[in-house]
Amino acid sequence: MTTVNGIYETLDDRFRTGRCTLGDARLERLYDDCRWAEGPLYVPAWRQLIWSDIPNDRLLRWDETTGTVGVFRLPAGNSNGNTLDREGRLITCEQGNRRVTRTEHDGRVTVLASHYEGRRLNSPNDAAVRSDGSIYFSDPDFGILTDYEGHRAESEIGACNVYRLDPVTREVRLVADGFEGPNGVIFSPDERRLYVSDSRAARIHVHEVRDDGTLSPGEVFAEGKDGIHFDNIRFDDEGRLWAAALDDGVHCYDPDGTLIGRLLIPETVSNIAFGGPKNNRMFITATTSLYSLVMSVTGAPRL
Repeated sequence: MTTVNGIYETLDDRFRTGRCTLGDARLERLYDDCRWAEGPLYVPAWRQLIWSDIPNDRLLRWDETTGTVGVFRLPAGNSNGNTLDREGRLITCEQGNRRVTRTEHDGRVTVLASHYEGRRLNSPNDAAVRSDGSIYFSDPDFGILTDYEGHRAESEIGACNVYRLDPVTREVRLVADGFEGPNGVIFSPDERRLYVSDSRAARIHVHEVRDDGTLSPGEVFAEGKDGIHFDNIRFDDEGRLWAAALDDGVHCYDPDGTLIGRLLIPETVSNIAFGGPKNNRMFITATTSLYSLVMSVTGAPRL
């Protein structure tokens, strides 16, 4: 085990030979006035980073060209995860409002999903958009447990699941269940697999995506040890999976599931996202702060 610049910790030689340790020698803290920061999303057309400050009920934006931070939306439905659809529109999981929304190019907000079989969703957490326009999203109960990150309420569904939103019919379909607390969701670059982090179970699952959009039962890709839990997950263009591992920094997994390295972060890491002009800048939300690290690896190709 070796550490470079106090940031990159090599646990397997593939982390070093894969050129994962040749980036910035220090973390940049871009902002530090959140209560609990989540959901970073780089929007290339805007040259901005959008992210959620859940307890403060706001979406913030950092401008890459000026370095300034401002409010993008307030109130924001205690928003959590953010992503873009194939037309560059913002898809947001509003865990306080218990819905998934789309921000149109003119600024209007369209509700895409709020119920499953007539029952309100728990608190949508993270979403991934497939090339056919379908949206897969996780629905744990984090936002209804207390009033801190949403609104305390009883679950109408009685379970924490992953759903698929049909782009044409808007039907919300259950595609994976049996989770304790499903959180981050991401497609493999070829879209043949969907990876889901189960925060409470301290596991990352991988599911095969069938031709009709349903998922296989899935299997464990990675498992946290010694109390390590996972939040969101992202791929680089070499097929490595990077995971926000809360108090254990950012984990890097080889495609075979081996933990090969870590990024050491001074606060509890909630979410990560690749961005910047070359898609090689990792943005990290951690407790009250937004950090960035220009890396020697590049994120998976953008939409």
